[in-house]
Amino acid sequence: MLIDSHAHLDSERYAEDRVAMLERARAAGVEMILAVGIGDGPETMHAALDLSRQHAGDARLPRIVVSVGVHPQEAAQADAAALDKLNDLAAAPEVVAIGEIGLDYYHADNPTPAVQQRAFAQQMEIAAAHKLPILIHCRPADGDDRAWEDTLTMLETHWRPTSLGGVLHCFTGTWEQAQRAMEMGFLISFAGNVSFPKAQALRDVAAQVPLDRLLVETDAPFLAPMPHRGKRNESAWVRLVAETLAAVRGVSVEQIAAATTENFRKRML
Repeated sequence: MLIDSHAHLDSERYAEDRVAMLERARAAGVEMILAVGIGDGPETMHAALDLSRQHAGDARLPRIVVSVGVHPQEAAQADAAALDKLNDLAAAPEVVAIGEIGLDYYHADNPTPAVQQRAFAQQMEIAAAHKLPILIHCRPADGDDRAWEDTLTMLETHWRPTSLGGVLHCFTGTWEQAQRAMEMGFLISFAGNVSFPKAQALRDVAAQVPLDRLLVETDAPFLAPMPHRGKRNESAWVRLVAETLAAVRGVSVEQIAAATTENFRKRML
């Protein structure tokens, strides 16, 4: 069995066939999905939780657990009302993490680094108060590693003392950056882009991450793995990510599935 550790199940791209998509995931051996609760911004960060409750107990579908958070691209909206809402949602039993949160310096029109860093620190404070792990989004500008350095420095300052750990979602960094995160108790999660032809450097990192620190995810509906690249992604295809990691590491897909499922259950639930 597999766990998709990061999917945007509330996306409007599933509006017409969400239940069928979830049934396909269950048929593919996906027993659980972490539905990332960022919505289209703070006003809709509750949507993933609503979805989890709507489908709770349906044996045809994977179990849906939830995160809540303000994405760094919406950091300017992380005002007192948004943070109060996040704090309230974090108390729900279905919520197992805060996120995805972090830093995104990729787009020039994103909030300034200072605004993103403030929202990041505030959300780490809420996560610590609820004793929840965090899901980290880090996307640097092309050719500039400042987002990684700022993210890891902030984690070392604000998060390491909590010993709560979390996940570096859709990891795209270097082995050295992965090591720094793992030293703070983080899991390293790989998405469909690890299967892309030009992603050999990322596969080289994936080959080195200890088996007890790995997770797999789809980041659906984004980043569909090969051979579906360019299509709408879905949780059933997390098996293709697991197959890529198995090939890279010279082990069976069953070993990857068992290890990543155990890692998620042990560290995130």
